[in-house]
Amino acid sequence: MCGLVFAMHYKNWIRQDDDALKVLTGFYFREIPYAELDDVTMVKRIPEMERINGFSAWEKEKGIFIDSLRPDNSIYVYVDNLNADKIKLRYKDSLEIYLNLSDSLKTNELFLELKDRMAKDEKQ
Repeated sequence: MCGLVFAMHYKNWIRQDDDALKVLTGFYFREIPYAELDDVTMVKRIPEMERINGFSAWEKEKGIFIDSLRPDNSIYVYVDNLNADKIKLRYKDSLEIYLNLSDSLKTNELFLELKDRMAKDEKQ
């Protein structure tokens, strides 16, 4: 059973549509409309948080967490490689997602595309 769960969460699947970023990893799915993005940054580490559900295995960290300073806000973590930089998305004013892909070059490419998308949306 544990092997099946790990296989389902082994990789983040990213899809960029015209109006939203979609992230699927195992049981977890988030759709983030570009128009609701408030901030996109690259971070080295995720902060210490309390896990509500999810798992950690090797360099992977997946699940829903809470920050002790803001216990009413869920923080979504979809990290394929804890040792690599992570994209931090803030949207709808207070929701946060930390994510990366197993390939750091693809993570950086996604980061640049999201920053570019935000810049274009701000000009309109």
